[in-house]
Amino acid sequence: MDDQFRELYQEIILDHNRSPRNFGSLKDATHTLEGHNPLCGDHYVIYLKIKDGRVEDVRFEGKGCAISKSSASVMSEFIKGKKVSEIDRYIELFQKIVRGELDPAEYLEKLGKLAVFAGVSEFPMRVKCATLPWHTLHNALHGKQNDHVSTEE
Repeated sequence: MDDQFRELYQEIILDHNRSPRNFGSLKDATHTLEGHNPLCGDHYVIYLKIKDGRVEDVRFEGKGCAISKSSASVMSEFIKGKKVSEIDRYIELFQKIVRGELDPAEYLEKLGKLAVFAGVSEFPMRVKCATLPWHTLHNALHGKQNDHVSTEE
């Protein structure tokens, strides 16, 4: 990862950790799911309001490290307004980028801020931190509402 990309990665992680977007509960959520990583203590609840096949609103609450919180924050901004049918592709791309399987530069236009999470691949122990909100989102979208997901493996 080049220095400019590394700097942007750090800037986004710090900004979204200090001031997470869409933080809090969502009273009229149609989908709710709890995600937990017992190995590190990251714990979030994702709330979604799905209407006409789109994510009309999304919120999250909980606690965790800077990487997991900023991942949830950026994710919440990114998916708002998107069709549920297209979100799985973004989940897959994000997971491949944080695992270092894809060149983030190739997906910068499509993923925007999400692409900077490629920096997580330099710290393999932190991949689960970055992907916990995304696993939780995926499971919430696929019928596991009012349940929980664990990234312990």
